[in-house]
Amino acid sequence: MATKPIEKNEIVFIDGTKIDAQPLKISLLRPFMKSFEGLTAVATDNEKSMDILINCVHIAMKQYKADADYSVADLEDLIDLPTVYKIIEAASGINLNDSALLALASQE
Repeated sequence: MATKPIEKNEIVFIDGTKIDAQPLKISLLRPFMKSFEGLTAVATDNEKSMDILINCVHIAMKQYKADADYSVADLEDLIDLPTVYKIIEAASGINLNDSALLALASQE
């Protein structure tokens, strides 16, 4: 049984919209991780890497703000790269600022 409440991270978008980000439910974590796995294959292509990260955020938003129904294009206008990183970390526990992770991705 869990003895510690799930931590919520308040994240603020460029337009002032606030979301409470927390670990994803398994039903959303599966497609999130499937998309995220593609990151190593395109690690040297910034545009393709960004597409994958934005897709991961799009999946996470189904939990965080389901009533908003953001498109990928909407998200691109509402968030910056540090916010993408915060959402990825809150959703999955993956820290994209971790230099060890980045070094591992560049080796493949």
